Amino acid sequence: MILKFKRIHPDATLPEYAHESDAGMDVRSVDDLEIAPGKRALVHTGLVMLLPPAYEAQVRPRSGLALKSGVTVLNSPGTIDSGYRGEVCVILANFGESAFAVKKGDKIAQIVVAPVTRAEIAETGSVDDTDRGEGGFGSTGV
Repeated sequence: MILKFKRIHPDATLPEYAHESDAGMDVRSVDDLEIAPGKRALVHTGLVMLLPPAYEAQVRPRSGLALKSGVTVLNSPGTIDSGYRGEVCVILANFGESAFAVKKGDKIAQIVVAPVTRAEIAETGSVDDTDRGEGGFGSTGV
């Protein structure tokens, strides 16, 4: 698959995979900003993605930012639909104890491209029994 991007900002950098076996490609900021502890910010990438039909792009946190700084993608995973032609932006949230500086060119998130399966919706009047039943939210232990 060839995934096309349009740069709409002069500082935009095309996403890239750090390693051959990586599922996610790193995306970078075109903004310089600071996110205070407990706050969130919309960070721009300066890119428009042209996803082919039947695919989505999942915007996910970078594990190093989460562990070292408490910074994560707020609506993780965020979904970019194939019909979207606006700028790819990332909502970063700072759950750390100090302000987090985002600089132009910083890796801010990763994008995983995945196929989309569309379901056919039908209503039913009954639900079959299973060994799990209605058990959820810790029903199998901690």
